[in-house]
Amino acid sequence: MSSISQAIYSLLAPLGPAGLLLCVFALFYLDAIIFPTLPELFAVIIFLAGRLVMDELLLAALMLLTILIAEVAGLTTLYLVAKRVRVPKLICKAVMKYRDFLLVRDERMILVNRVAPVLPFIGAFVAILNWSFRKALVYTIIGGMLKYGIILALSGYFLSVFQEGTAETLTLILVFAVIGMGFALSIYRRAKMRAKNADRAS
Repeated sequence: MSSISQAIYSLLAPLGPAGLLLCVFALFYLDAIIFPTLPELFAVIIFLAGRLVMDELLLAALMLLTILIAEVAGLTTLYLVAKRVRVPKLICKAVMKYRDFLLVRDERMILVNRVAPVLPFIGAFVAILNWSFRKALVYTIIGGMLKYGIILALSGYFLSVFQEGTAETLTLILVFAVIGMGFALSIYRRAKMRAKNADRAS
């Protein structure tokens, strides 16, 4: 067992399989409704720990299912809150103005947001902009399956092909690359949005 696995294992493995999945749910649910939790990083960390107490393929499947349930629950929570609470007109106008500068101005933006995250609190956006809740759920599920399915699949592939320490290092590099790319694209899109806003104001 490598030093990385040992550290992760000693921290998370005592929770057991159910505890690990509960951690996954909590992290992704909080990421959907309150604040960013770097879910890509924690998904891989929990996968590295959990594979020591559970079959890798089963763990990956259970984690992916848990991630999708958490993201659907998070979107639904914010959607219901925004629908049932009177959102101030100032906020509604700000959301609609923000939408006008998005790359895609309908539910498909949920898919784009997987690559360039510029749309926070998606459930609230769906409610305020009167997007189709059903389409939002479908795009959330499709986006989650693609993004985290690929991350978990590559993590398992690295572990099957390379030595354990090398595989874990490559897995973490992969995750940081995904996070870094998303952050860079997010900054780029926000800069483009500000430029468009300045052009319209001038």
